[in-house]
Amino acid sequence: MSSETSSQKRKILVTCALPYANGSIHLGHLLEHIQTDIWVRFQRMRGNEIYFVCADDAHGTPIMLKADELGINPEKMINDVREEHMTDFADFHISFDNYHSTHSDENKALAEEIYNKLHAKGHIKTRIISQLYDPEKGMFLPDRFVKGTCPKCKSEDQNGDSCDNCGATYSPTEVLNPRSVVSGATPVLRDSEHYFFDLPAFEQMLKDWTRSGALQEEMANKLAEWFDQGLRQWDISRDAPYFGFEIPNAPGKYFYVWLDAPIGYMGSFKNLCDKQNIDFDEFWKLDSDAEVYHFIGKDIIYFHSLFWPAMLEGAGYRKPTSVYAHGFVTVNGAKMSKSKGTFIKGRTYLDHLNPEYLRYYYAAKLTNRIDDLDLNLEDFAQRVNSDLVGKVVNIASRCASFITKRFDGMLSSNIDDQALADEVMNAGDSIAANYESRDFGRGMREIMTLADKVNEYIAIKEPWQLVKDETKQQEVQDICSLGINMFRTLMIYLKPVLPVLADSTAAFLNDELIWEGHKTLLTDHKINKFKALLQRVDMDKVNAMTDASKDNLAKKETVPAKKAKKKAEVVSNQAALDDPLGQDPISPEIQFDDFAKIDLRIVKIINAEHVEKADKLIKLTLALDSSDAEGETRQVFAGIKSAYQPEELIGKLTVMVANLAPRKMRFGMSEGMVLAAGPGGKDLWILNPEDGAKPGMRVK
Repeated sequence: MSSETSSQKRKILVTCALPYANGSIHLGHLLEHIQTDIWVRFQRMRGNEIYFVCADDAHGTPIMLKADELGINPEKMINDVREEHMTDFADFHISFDNYHSTHSDENKALAEEIYNKLHAKGHIKTRIISQLYDPEKGMFLPDRFVKGTCPKCKSEDQNGDSCDNCGATYSPTEVLNPRSVVSGATPVLRDSEHYFFDLPAFEQMLKDWTRSGALQEEMANKLAEWFDQGLRQWDISRDAPYFGFEIPNAPGKYFYVWLDAPIGYMGSFKNLCDKQNIDFDEFWKLDSDAEVYHFIGKDIIYFHSLFWPAMLEGAGYRKPTSVYAHGFVTVNGAKMSKSKGTFIKGRTYLDHLNPEYLRYYYAAKLTNRIDDLDLNLEDFAQRVNSDLVGKVVNIASRCASFITKRFDGMLSSNIDDQALADEVMNAGDSIAANYESRDFGRGMREIMTLADKVNEYIAIKEPWQLVKDETKQQEVQDICSLGINMFRTLMIYLKPVLPVLADSTAAFLNDELIWEGHKTLLTDHKINKFKALLQRVDMDKVNAMTDASKDNLAKKETVPAKKAKKKAEVVSNQAALDDPLGQDPISPEIQFDDFAKIDLRIVKIINAEHVEKADKLIKLTLALDSSDAEGETRQVFAGIKSAYQPEELIGKLTVMVANLAPRKMRFGMSEGMVLAAGPGGKDLWILNPEDGAKPGMRVK
């Protein structure tokens, strides 16, 4: 539903993915929470009835083990972590209406209700499965709690489900010389009855729903691969010992954490409804006209777009209006690294920098696609300083002193440049559409383009020169009043991103900065004395932040206890499943000599074809050393179908990595790599634009 076309106020429930309760909030988590908060604040400014809830994901084996390591019970640990998370989010101005826990009475009641309804309708199955069991710890071991020798390449110290060396995947029972990473003991094979959710029973509904517009196209395409492979029944039970909710009428069996985690959205909202007398059913009943949106990372698409809607359907609840996924955060072009100080906790950032810097930088780079976002720390400082300080706040600082000193703080009743005023005010609908569609980066670019025009207007008018002429005082007031008004309008547009700066601006202007205010100007209006609104980003503080992040790691690595290290490894491995943003598997740096080995060659595309059953691939035939097929050719599968149709490519030039070893794919042999650039989707460019380029030429 578009907020631009509907005058009726909307009822909206919004959630973020639940942070896991065994670690601190880091800059990866904050991408999602800032993205969601910006969207929520925009909807509030538009006058919609909107509720923003979240909770800590508080169940699972890693929680149990971490609490045991710390010598406390799990309940105390998750409560302590929840308080830390809530403080961090509040300090980043994340405006939750409720922040709860999955370990709650509301979540327990809802999980049991949904399970019982699924069971009554025949959607819960049981069967005996064999698992590795730790005889010392007295617990069954999930895949990532087993290590051993790869059964394929014989590499040692590999995970229980996949090999980092050869890429093979396998069952934990196939691992050679297995050991438990919990105790170090050799696991044994034991049978146990498990409970399964019959996901395949919902296949047609899920196929229809995933193509209904509820998901981004990239998500729907990815899920199509799961349908091609065939849906499987989902194991929703875990054996004791386990920290979670016991399954009704199944002693010693517990709900797997991913069963009750999404129900936690409902649990947190139910907690809010009970406190504020909100009608819970109005949002979750089958015929609800309310909207429900989940903002998540791309790593948990499967759970939110297959299991979750199927569970809701089976239990008689409505499905989400939309599930919006975002990409991962990289820092300086690489995965967040503890060794380099770029695995940055939210609190470490707050110790050094203004949270609104990060809110703006994320907004400036966010699209509505599932793109990874790179936090380049130098670009971060330059963009914030250029856009916010050098463009937006600069307008107020250039104009305010003239108004307060010369005109007793009164804005003029005259509009010096109506065309400029109209252009800035009329941009509101376009900027609102970008907020609504979550294309924040496009919205920020539009705002900064307007800021450039206002600064250009002030520079041309030169009020600092005119003020020297006593006959030009009215003109000075008119120019600076328009500048202040344009600053006000820009800050209305930026308020969802920069709520604290907006509050300071509102106090300076004696104005509320409501969204509809972008259509009007303040005339004959008194403003207060201008005070510095925002400081420039200091790179010394950025560097201090990364240094502090390195220090945190060094302190952790001094823990000598071998047992603690083993348990920490368990927690880390499981956390990597729940939160890939927190991993630290950085690719090793390469030297210039390594890079010099790459043969970049201009080639001609002499044929291009669709690839059957491939959503993203085009099969290219490339002429390596001449302009036709008589010379050497290569076959390459390129994932560029989102930007090009095959017939558009024939006869064009592009750049390829000519000396890449051939790779066998499902669709055939790929004998190289085509280079592409751009943010993704339709904005992807592979063609060489240089005149005079010829096939066979090397790129230097």
